[in-house]
Parts: sequence; structure tokens; C-alpha cells
Amino acid sequence: QVQLVESGGALVQAGGSLRLSCAASGIDVSTYDLGWYRQTPGKGNQREFVARITNIHMTEYASSVKGRFTISRDNAKNTFYLQMNNLRPEDTANYLCNAVRLSNYWGQGTQVTVSS
Repeated sequence: QVQLVESGGALVQAGGSLRLSCAASGIDVSTYDLGWYRQTPGKGNQREFVARITNIHMTEYASSVKGRFTISRDNAKNTFYLQMNNLRPEDTANYLCNAVRLSNYWGQGTQVTVSS
């Protein structure tokens, strides 16, 4: 059974930092493209792309987070991360991790709340 479990979400002040983790089981993440998305009720809970790292370590970011967020992976720990710096109130969301190869797997999410 495949599981992706996020952690690291919290309440933080604007300008602060958080590091989200996504621990995978049931798959070998080294062969997957890995990503982070976010959902907010105000946007109809649509999943908004945040960042992606491919299995060959190429990265891509949403323009709204570029320069502030960094995605990374530790294949030995079967885990990947999202380092978020200089957080803004508009970053408030439920952050979900994603692993894609032939199948598409999602975690349940971790809540990030940024106060002004």
C-alpha cells in the first residue's frame, strides 16, 4: 500500500520559514517525479502547483514562490521536502505532496498558516 505522509505545517508569522516533509512508503521515490501543491477554500479547493523535482533532479516552481521556496529530495530516506522562506499570508494553504510515475499518488496534506 502506497502512503505519502506530510509533516511540518504550522502557524508562522509573515517573513518566517517552514520546512515541509513528505515521507513515502510502498514506493521507491527515486524513480518518481515529486511535487508539492496547495489548496485553499477560497480558491474552491483546487490544487495549485507549487514546486516539482524530477527523478533526475530538475526543478520547477510556480512564479509566486520562485526564489522563496526550495524543493529537494533524499532518495535514501524515501522523503522529499519543501523549504519555505519569507512566507507571506497568501501562502496560507493546505500543502499536499505528490509522486508521479505511471501512477499518481497524493498525501493528505499539512496546514500552513501565515499570519500578517
